[in-house]
Amino acid sequence: MNAVVSQAARRDLAYHLHPTTNLASVQTDGPLVITRGDGVYVVDEAGNRYLEGMAGLWCAGLGFSEQRLAEAAHRQMQQLPFYHAFSGKVASISTELAERLMGIAPSGLSKVFFANSGSEANDSAVKLVWYYNNALGRPDKKKFISRRKAYHGMTVAAASLTGLPFAHGDFDVPAARFLHTATPHYWREARPGESEETFAQRLADELEQLIVAEGPDTVAAFIAEPVMGAGGVIVPPATYFERVQQVLAKYDVLMIADEVICGFGRTGNMFGSQTYGIEPDILTCAKQLTSGYQPMSAMMVSATIYKVLEEQSRKLGIFGHGFTYSGHPVPAAVALETLKIYEERKLVDHVRAISPMMQDGLRAMADHPLVGESRGVGLIGALELVRDKATRTSFDAKAGVGAQVVRFAQQRGIIVRSLPGDVIAVCPPLVIVEHEMRELLEGVLGALQDTLDWARANGLT
Repeated sequence: MNAVVSQAARRDLAYHLHPTTNLASVQTDGPLVITRGDGVYVVDEAGNRYLEGMAGLWCAGLGFSEQRLAEAAHRQMQQLPFYHAFSGKVASISTELAERLMGIAPSGLSKVFFANSGSEANDSAVKLVWYYNNALGRPDKKKFISRRKAYHGMTVAAASLTGLPFAHGDFDVPAARFLHTATPHYWREARPGESEETFAQRLADELEQLIVAEGPDTVAAFIAEPVMGAGGVIVPPATYFERVQQVLAKYDVLMIADEVICGFGRTGNMFGSQTYGIEPDILTCAKQLTSGYQPMSAMMVSATIYKVLEEQSRKLGIFGHGFTYSGHPVPAAVALETLKIYEERKLVDHVRAISPMMQDGLRAMADHPLVGESRGVGLIGALELVRDKATRTSFDAKAGVGAQVVRFAQQRGIIVRSLPGDVIAVCPPLVIVEHEMRELLEGVLGALQDTLDWARANGLT
């Protein structure tokens, strides 16, 4: 172990199994121990401040010190610290949250089911679709189609929906019934001379071919993030969702929008579905629902689906799915206060106002020798690093170029994230203001230059 690893970090390594981490590397380097938050900044045990350019894990829309959320949790803990939603009971605050969510949800959605994480929401969507098709007498219509590079979570069904190798290796997923189709990454996947619209049509045709090959009577649902997050912040090409939804309608395949990252203002609308013209039968969300302050997720379903669930419950005597903490009153209170703050402070408008500064700043970095593509929408963006700009050749993954950018950025007081394929993701809190955005962009650009110097010194370029 590195001799400079702090005592707190040593204690952590002695007892903590870190999620989504290189367990060997963290034993050597030690974790970054964060002790407090201050607006868009977090502070480590040594007092170093970092502008959190990833909003934690794409979630802390209100930053890391919003007092109103702490007060909402405190009030609810004093009034009703726990109750459940089983057997026709409910905490009143959960009802209030459900009503407010339905008031802002994309049209066509009518009921909400609460869970604790995006993974649980997506797992619940899988079970619900299976239940739905059994109720309709379609026992073979059970397959799900996701996309390569998609990220939908880490529980068994959600990890099966995920299309990233790191989530599959040695975990025995994907399970049966889970299929993957093409990634809608125009810059990487388009053929020479192919327009965005032509590329989108080709992908829609490939989706249709997959449905037909599997048998339309076996394919139940298609799930997609409006913007693919952990797979590389991949923004859909023009007309993509329009064309995909035409295929789904033709074969009676449900559309599930995974809004775990995109929901609640991230793309410049309340939901990414509204940004890209998606009309979901089911929508899952989490993260910015509570600004990450409490674990909570939601699955919203259409009136058509709910009616079938209700009838099947009458037949079976129960809708046999739920969690102890579904609609837990404390995260419900925090979520409700979060939504009130989004509205009062007009944060969707703020995202629209400040996001051009971020997107323009990232686009300007496309001229940097290490950057192949800059992409994004709203307050989510990415830089894809390449060894050769002309051929779009990537670095060898073992070189760890993206990870090096993250290290240099951290040394400059900026936290960003390296995704598979040496993609540097940027996703700051929604409340970020101009001078903080300038600091973020300057830090990322500086880290790119540090990495270029390092790469040249190590013979990588």
